[in-house]
Amino acid sequence: MDMMDILKQAGGLGSLANDLGISESQAQTGAAALLPAILGGFKKQTQAQPGGIEDLVGMIGGLGGTGLLENVLGNQPTNVSKGNEILGQIFGSKDVSRTVAGSAAQQTGLDTSVLKKMLPILSMLVAGYMSSQAGGNASQQGGSGGLGGVLGNVLGGVLGGNKAQGGGMGGLGSLLDLDGDGNPLDDIIGMASKFTR
Repeated sequence: MDMMDILKQAGGLGSLANDLGISESQAQTGAAALLPAILGGFKKQTQAQPGGIEDLVGMIGGLGGTGLLENVLGNQPTNVSKGNEILGQIFGSKDVSRTVAGSAAQQTGLDTSVLKKMLPILSMLVAGYMSSQAGGNASQQGGSGGLGGVLGNVLGGVLGGNKAQGGGMGGLGSLLDLDGDGNPLDDIIGMASKFTR
């Protein structure tokens, strides 16, 4: 099952639509365009840190773990501050977030401002989902066991193997992956750095 199916089943797309005042189909279009970059950011985070998956587990846990998912799925408007912290960790700068939203706007026709607001909420959904799937396993297995498997499945399903269909993301993942390494985020960071020079 890919991440988009998971978001639909968990009610994440409905929550996104409610938070942003858009239709569920617009939420789905926007999420499909943004997910490859967000998942690429999580993948890059595990590769950049000496502790790999364990560091990612610690980061997600420190920002609220499964509470991130509950925050988005709850009846109250989502508090996006933790989502912005996640984006800061996985993207490194607001320029990258702006570039991701801009690229997604070009692909989908959705307004860039809506996609910018969607990014932190979507990052909370993904991080909260990964944390919920890891459950108690993360602490029992030295921090990596449960989440490592979940992260591998989630990232593999979306970014792995350069699948032609972009892992169910409408091909956007492979479209943004300019160098063909299976992770579009490094290409997006490259685009962002060109704009900030």
